[in-house]
Amino acid sequence: MDGVLKSWAVPKGPPTRPGVRRLAVMVEDHPLSYIEFEGVIPEGMYGAGKVEIWDKGVYTLKHRDQNKIEFTLYGNRLNGDYVLLKFKEDKNWLLMKKKAK
Repeated sequence: MDGVLKSWAVPKGPPTRPGVRRLAVMVEDHPLSYIEFEGVIPEGMYGAGKVEIWDKGVYTLKHRDQNKIEFTLYGNRLNGDYVLLKFKEDKNWLLMKKKAK
């Protein structure tokens, strides 16, 4: 999106069922060249720890404004309609899977 990889940390993992809400903390954008990156970021470096690709696929953007992003995921693990809702002036968002129509 916008020529970068938009990223959110989802501590408890993304919801796979409708009705489940998960905290999603927006982190810095990454260049597209990072799309295949897996490995260990050393202690003391930003984002330290193990980085692994959890899912791959594509998405369709359905709606986007400053406080809400609606999209459909077509991944190997995640599929369906999702929404990200932004809390007030914070980096915290709420990630939810929408009910199938």
